[in-house]
Amino acid sequence: MPHVQADGARLYYEEAGAGHPIVFVHEFGADLREWEMQLRFFSRAYRCIAYNARGYPPSDVPNDLSLYGWEHACEDIAAIMRGLQISRAHVVGLSMGGYAALQFGLRHPDMASAIVAAGAGTGSAPSVREAWLKEAPNLARGFKERGMPAMAEEMGHAPTRIQLKRKDPRGWAETIERLKNHSPEGMSNTMARYQAQRPSLHDFRDAFAGMRTPVLLAVGDEDAPCLETNMMLKAAIPSAGLWVCPNTGHAINLEEPAAFNAQVQDFFSAAERGTWPTRSA
Repeated sequence: MPHVQADGARLYYEEAGAGHPIVFVHEFGADLREWEMQLRFFSRAYRCIAYNARGYPPSDVPNDLSLYGWEHACEDIAAIMRGLQISRAHVVGLSMGGYAALQFGLRHPDMASAIVAAGAGTGSAPSVREAWLKEAPNLARGFKERGMPAMAEEMGHAPTRIQLKRKDPRGWAETIERLKNHSPEGMSNTMARYQAQRPSLHDFRDAFAGMRTPVLLAVGDEDAPCLETNMMLKAAIPSAGLWVCPNTGHAINLEEPAAFNAQVQDFFSAAERGTWPTRSA
């Protein structure tokens, strides 16, 4: 199995296609397999790389909680690129992966040619911040105390995820079955350290104002915990466009793969032509 060595963990990856690289960064409740429909579509014209975050086998599952911070998630994108001798790439992230992609754009602007942040911002909005900080530690304990099958079913029926079950019952069932087999330790550690302790994206508003990398923000109109933050990101990032997908929840790339792929393809084309707009201050 191919792995890249990052700080404190080996990261499993898969790749397909040739051309300008795209790195796909998965969400908390999935792994690289959630990008299958994007890998098949974009690998026709791009070199596509998807990897499992630390804590998600066959990537390593470190015992040390300090190895799960959001900074590690951001730097893991850089580690994947360096390990595969990629100097510059488009980066596509969903939810937890979207947070990492945006932070990667701030920390490594020379390495990101374009950024897609889909469903980013859970727990960041001021209106839900206090509740999120209370909920996340309880969720972290649940993976070890209640087990993955129970937690997977609960996550799959959450208000922002039930949309996938309505639209694609087979895809939803496949996603839940995969989640049931995730590492409870890896999920718990990721939630306890990365998810529960990452700063709000609103805290980086001033830094985002200086971002010039082309950014596509994508969010479902039924992904209530992320809407407020995406409006902030659209206002803060001069180079950001915002696509709101109707009747769609959190897993936007799984719920509406054709629409998602089309929007991302158009975005990449504009970014590569140099026609994606950047607003003046």
